[in-house]
This record gives sequence, C-alpha cells and structure tokens, in this order.
Amino acid sequence: MTDTPARLLQLLSLLQTPREWPGGELADRLEVSRRTVRRDIDRLRDLGYPVQATMGSEGGYRLVAGKAMPPLVLDDEEAVAIAVGLRAGAGHAVEGIEEASVRALAKLEQVLPSRLRHRVSTLQAATIPLTSGDGATIPPETLTVLAGTATGQERLRFGYRSGDGTETKRLVEPYRLVSTGRRWYLVAYDIDREDWRTFRVDRVSEPFATGARFAPRELPVGSAAEYLRRSLSRAGRQEQETLVLDITFEAPADFVAARLPQGLTPEVLGERRCRLRAEAADSLEWLAVRLALVDAEFTVHEPPQLVDHLAELGARLSRASTAGAP
Repeated sequence: MTDTPARLLQLLSLLQTPREWPGGELADRLEVSRRTVRRDIDRLRDLGYPVQATMGSEGGYRLVAGKAMPPLVLDDEEAVAIAVGLRAGAGHAVEGIEEASVRALAKLEQVLPSRLRHRVSTLQAATIPLTSGDGATIPPETLTVLAGTATGQERLRFGYRSGDGTETKRLVEPYRLVSTGRRWYLVAYDIDREDWRTFRVDRVSEPFATGARFAPRELPVGSAAEYLRRSLSRAGRQEQETLVLDITFEAPADFVAARLPQGLTPEVLGERRCRLRAEAADSLEWLAVRLALVDAEFTVHEPPQLVDHLAELGARLSRASTAGAP
C-alpha cells in the first residue's frame, strides 16, 4: 500500500484492536516493509497516539492509554452500535446522561454515511424503550440540532408549546443543554423577548439552525445548571410542584441515597435507619416510583398528598397482581 494517509488509517484501525501486533504481521497486513511500519508508528506517535513497542525477536506494537483522547477509527458495526446507544439514552433523558453525550451524538451523526444512518434509524424504530419519569420522549435529531447550534454559536428557530398548550415560534441564541435526569432543558437567550429563557426540549418542535452566528452573552448567574434551578423555582414559572419531604427509611443512609434522585440526601439516624428532609421539584408520580425502587421499608410523614398517592398506587398494583388470579 503506497498511499501513506490511507495506510496510516488502516494501521491505526489495527492497533485499536485490544491486542499486541508483531511488526512482521503488521507489515504483511499493510503489504509494506517492517521499516515502513516503524516509520508509520513514529508518525502516529507524532500525531498523539500512544503506541507502545515491545522488544523481542518479532517485536510488537500496542495502542495504550495516553494523557489525552486521540481520534478513533470505527468500523461500520461499531459506529452503528455507538449511535444507537447514544440515541436511546439521549432521547429519553436517562438519569446520568449529560450534555457530553448529546455532543458526541451530534458529532457522530454529522459524519455517518447515509447507509449507516438508515441502519441506525431502522434499529431504533424496531426498539421499544423502557421510559422513565412522565414518559416524555425527544427525537434524537432535536437534541443534535440544539447541541450543534449551542456549540457552534448559531441562532436557532423552533416551535414551542408552553405548559398551558400555547404554541409560539421562537428565535434564540442557544447557550447550553441541561439534563435533570428525566428531562432535557435548553437555556437560551430569546431574541424577541430580549431576555434569558429555559425551554423543555420535549416541547420543542421543528428546530432549525439559521446559519446566523452570534457572540455568546453572559448568563445572569454562574452556570446554565444554576440558572435552570432558579428558573424552575421562580414563582409563576415553576413547571413542577415543589414538595417538602419528610420520609423515614429503615435502611442505611448511603444505601438510600444511591437510589434517590440527585440532591436528595438522607440524614443518618442509626446503622440501618435514616430520615430525608428536603424540597423536591418533582411530580407525585415520579416520587412514588422512585420511593418504591429504593427497596426498603419507609414511612412518609410529609407531604400528605404523597401519602395519598402512594396509597392509590399500592391499591392499583395490588389489583393488577390479582387480576389474573383464578
């Protein structure tokens, strides 16, 4: 193989397989001399790829972990697998998925060949995900457009449906996407309203990158996450009911904390007992489900509406479990 760039890409693809490659085997695969292989290895090192060489009669090469993440070469199957995984996670705001996942999805889909885009879409269409929270789903294309315009500092147009069902058209300067664990929000500067706004992404429709660039504005607070938190708690704009929780668990505090939404940390009452006193901006349905998933005995002291909802949920589950009994 005489085309040096193509040969380097093929060499890199081989080295990214988790094994050690003898120099002779690499030379045979690339149809070049061992001396050319050594030169190509040096070129990859110059580009930042940490290639480790071992001594011996054959000599071998292996790609190891370095100080920075170099570009990767993916085959078709690997690219499809990563795209499907990122789409599934991003589209349903799975807890733990953050903005970096959406940026990675945007970069990958930008360079996917059309044949692979079709495979990704087909696989996702044939998959029924287990959704979380209130079941609000987001087309992955919406997230990638929003992430791309925020990263590229490009003005964005989209349709937006408010909580009361009002439909509006928006022109914004997107700043950041923020995930709360079960929902995505866009923090952006609204051009027409001349003010900062937060938008629930599951209520965004037909996002369109205008191509018009903008200079980033400074947020009123330090970070997009903090701005979103204040926005959700502000009177008159709160989208979720704030509940004052007082719950006792018959389990260790660290066990319970690992199974509750982020930010809810119980206090230790004993080796196998703890108590949660906190405010939570979540729906009763979501809190009830999360409490059930803690897998421990608990008593809700406050709020009373959560107690009522848990009683209704328990009765519903009991009826469902006995519905098919003879």
